[in-house]
Amino acid sequence: MKTCLVLVTHNRLYYTRKCVEHVLDDVESDFDLYIWDNASSDDTPNYLKSLRDNRIKGVIMSEKNYGPMTAMNKIWGATQADFVSKIDNDCLVTSGWLRKLTDAHRDCDKLGAVACWHFRPEDFNLDLAKHKVQEYNGHRIFQHPWVCGSGFVMKKQTYLEMGPWEEGSPNIGTTGYFLKLALKGYLNGWLYPFVLQHHMDDIFSPYRHSSDNISLQEVKSITYSLRTNNINTIEQLLKRREHVLKVLHCSSRHARDHVGWRGRLGRYMPMIDRWRQAIENLIFRSE
Repeated sequence: MKTCLVLVTHNRLYYTRKCVEHVLDDVESDFDLYIWDNASSDDTPNYLKSLRDNRIKGVIMSEKNYGPMTAMNKIWGATQADFVSKIDNDCLVTSGWLRKLTDAHRDCDKLGAVACWHFRPEDFNLDLAKHKVQEYNGHRIFQHPWVCGSGFVMKKQTYLEMGPWEEGSPNIGTTGYFLKLALKGYLNGWLYPFVLQHHMDDIFSPYRHSSDNISLQEVKSITYSLRTNNINTIEQLLKRREHVLKVLHCSSRHARDHVGWRGRLGRYMPMIDRWRQAIENLIFRSE
């Protein structure tokens, strides 16, 4: 059962080279690789055209940067593969990652999007997040209504059921689509123990090229999280990172708690679900 893997690139050839090498070094996973370049202005197109590997089924050069959603819709919509996946050029996946994630999909019908963990292993605190680690048919999932936009896998049938991604701009993210998936009853999350991917754009990565405020500004226009969250300094980036981890650890695993007034409250007070659960546990023990 093969996976259709889409790798989306846009400039930053120094990341793309490492990413492609890691993907093609994986001999444990069965995949067809499609590389979609979103109008790179550096030497990325020449590098991509030079690649030779039987698993590379297509290299598509878009004349405009439409964002990753167009790439997924075009390629996923045409594939006959059982599973569909996407990776960004700033991530290094672990060998065998697709095999492990698709194995979980085979055993869990209601698994929606399952992903590789994109933070460091030491960033995870099981004591804080144990209320969200659930077991389904022999697989433990750190459940959350949305996952990272790179290094995730879905069933092709689920994609067909949900319909295409919203597209047309590089400022459209994946969170809304995953949340709709969870509201429909699918389980999203990270396989636990984690299958890792190294995020080269993480502030703690040794591969990161923007390590001060000046270099951060230089890559803001081509970095989704910096652009959409209006991050201008390393201090702001660290605060954003800390907030995201707090939301993942402490917020509800149920999609209903992330929409409407509950969702608005949770965005500002991610610990509220943990407090609510502690109160419920006290009430339960007293009965």
